[in-house]
Amino acid sequence: MRYRRSLASGACYFFTLALHNRRQDLLVRHIADLRRTFSEVKQKYDFEIIAACILPEHLHLLMRLPPDDNRYPMRLRLIKSAFSRAIPKTEAVSLSRQRKNERGIWQRRYWEHEIRNQQDLNAHIDYIHFNPVKHGYVVRVKDWQYSSFHRYVRQGILPLDWAGSDVDGNFGE
Repeated sequence: MRYRRSLASGACYFFTLALHNRRQDLLVRHIADLRRTFSEVKQKYDFEIIAACILPEHLHLLMRLPPDDNRYPMRLRLIKSAFSRAIPKTEAVSLSRQRKNERGIWQRRYWEHEIRNQQDLNAHIDYIHFNPVKHGYVVRVKDWQYSSFHRYVRQGILPLDWAGSDVDGNFGE
């Protein structure tokens, strides 16, 4: 089955990439390898990371492509394959994946959404930054270290207590 994806040059896209085994923590355990992978791919095939959040078993990414470029599938494939090569081989690999010379780390597909307007962009940035709280990894957004939220705070775009909670973990009134 072939999936039809939006392929607009210079567009902004939201992605969710997930590990094949959703009980693993490879993305945060090997965060240095993942960061290096992103950096290497960005150097070869430019793109802007508008927002990102790395969770143990999946990541969210808002990417803007250069004006004359629509090749995000290639960038994501390079990120996934370079990360897979960078970490130790510990996973079980199905026969199907062996035939395709795949490691079995990532889910083959990913979620993609082309951002339509500023409201859509803002909603996805908020979703990305709040995701560690949603999944119960932290009570406050500021407590998750693998997020572009901290860049937004340094740049004065968001306050450190954005989407904060009181001491009981009950969110805003």
